[in-house]
Amino acid sequence: MTQKALIYCRVSTKRQSSHGSGLSSQQKRCEIHAVQHGYEVENVFPDDISGGGSFMHRKGMVDMLKHIKANPNERYVVIFDDLKRLSRNTQDYLSLREKLDGMRVRVECLNFNFDDTPEGEFYETIVAAGGHLERRQLARQTYQKVNARFEAGFWGYRAPVGFKLQTEKNKARILERDEPIATFVQNALEGYASGHYQTQMEVKRYLETCPEFPKTYNKGREIHPDRIRRILTSIVYAGMVEIPERGISRRNGQHEGLISLATFYKIQERLHGKKKHAATRTDLNADFILRGAVNCADCDKPLTANWSKGRNTRYPYYLCRTKGCPSNAKSIRREKLESEFEALLKTLVPTKELGNVAEIILRDLWDDIQSNKDKYKKQLSEELGQLESFQQKTIDKLVDTYLPQAIAAYEQKIEKIEAQKVEIEDKINRFDEPILDFDKSFRTGLEFLKKPWFFWASREVSYKRAVLKLAFSDSLRYDRKTGFRTAAISVPFKALKEFDSHDSKMAEREGFEPSLGLTLNTLSRRAPSATQPPLLNFIPYFKALTVSLSVR
Repeated sequence: MTQKALIYCRVSTKRQSSHGSGLSSQQKRCEIHAVQHGYEVENVFPDDISGGGSFMHRKGMVDMLKHIKANPNERYVVIFDDLKRLSRNTQDYLSLREKLDGMRVRVECLNFNFDDTPEGEFYETIVAAGGHLERRQLARQTYQKVNARFEAGFWGYRAPVGFKLQTEKNKARILERDEPIATFVQNALEGYASGHYQTQMEVKRYLETCPEFPKTYNKGREIHPDRIRRILTSIVYAGMVEIPERGISRRNGQHEGLISLATFYKIQERLHGKKKHAATRTDLNADFILRGAVNCADCDKPLTANWSKGRNTRYPYYLCRTKGCPSNAKSIRREKLESEFEALLKTLVPTKELGNVAEIILRDLWDDIQSNKDKYKKQLSEELGQLESFQQKTIDKLVDTYLPQAIAAYEQKIEKIEAQKVEIEDKINRFDEPILDFDKSFRTGLEFLKKPWFFWASREVSYKRAVLKLAFSDSLRYDRKTGFRTAAISVPFKALKEFDSHDSKMAEREGFEPSLGLTLNTLSRRAPSATQPPLLNFIPYFKALTVSLSVR
């Protein structure tokens, strides 16, 4: 009777299976062995995974054991080309051998002769332990190589979404933009930083509208919320590398980020800070554009809205639904609330002259920043040198101390200094970037500042939503009897109101309308320092305006 044989062959990864000939060459060698010994090969069981230390995690091995169990009357011989194919873990290998012996299966290895003597079993164990040692050494070597890449600022893991790893020959693998996904991620990050997207769910909904963005949740229809959180908190998108679990502190990466470090910090502040604006509702539409953006003055909870059915038609109302609130279920006509909001919005519009003056000052500030780049860069370099000097002194103290508490304190201080250095280095690197055009950078933001009403009057719901978020720094509060309470307006409108109020007092000296020169002089007096101009903090705001009004 012909002896029946089963062939088992394995490679450690799917890539080895698809890009190499490891499985086919193993199978061919085992088939030749079977022919030479007169065996009839009944089946072949391949594997292309390591199994994580347990043979029961490998489909091919599990299928082979099931096949043997399903044919209890057969006395199979299992052929494989090396002991490492069974397992590189000593305990796992011995467990598998014991299981095969219990099933009365004989094993034959092309690179090892089995001997049932005590000496033979001892030698087999030593060889299996050698495979275990080799696996552990290989894992350690891989870990060290990956850590070395991170230490040098290279990325050592699989590319994050929005990036791909450069694969050119004779070049270190480096992250580069993976378009169009990179642009989607960049828009999502900048949109969240600017407040265009108020919540992580809004970021999620935006990315789900991007057809090329990978969706792996809910049968490929959605993006898992955890993935959105990872994108928002990963500093790799700011061109940095930091892996705390590997002891890799924050450092400049070898790749170009999708956003600036300042934008990343803004995102972290918004993630961990108090949310001032109401989240955008999924059912927000032109019917009730103020729903979720206006709070009840009595309970400070967002007003909701609905259509009320009359005898012949339906009527739109806003109302409060908070139990126990004095205004609970008290309706407010949509026309009344929205017309009062429009009147409030029109009070924010600066005079044409004041809007032009603000643009002139911002343009001067922008030109000043661009023309003094070398000076600012030198100041930052000096600050970086001071930090490095202080860090070295701290390291010297660390070397000289032996108290555990002091060592921990010095290490924390060194880590904080390193983070500060990275932030300054990022600012210095930004000065080396091409000079941006003022009009391209701030045109949309300035248009919004001069005429927010224009954007509100648009039919685009996204523009109306942007006005609600960018013109006011907090939710609006509405009283059914007295109307809107004092609104918390955003920084630029607030500053322009202060300037307008100041200039109105000066108008009597020059005539009914203050001259452009007087207004410029007045505003200039409020700019005592060239290095700290009064509207300098407007520049990030206008960038945010531009992003928010363009990211849709």
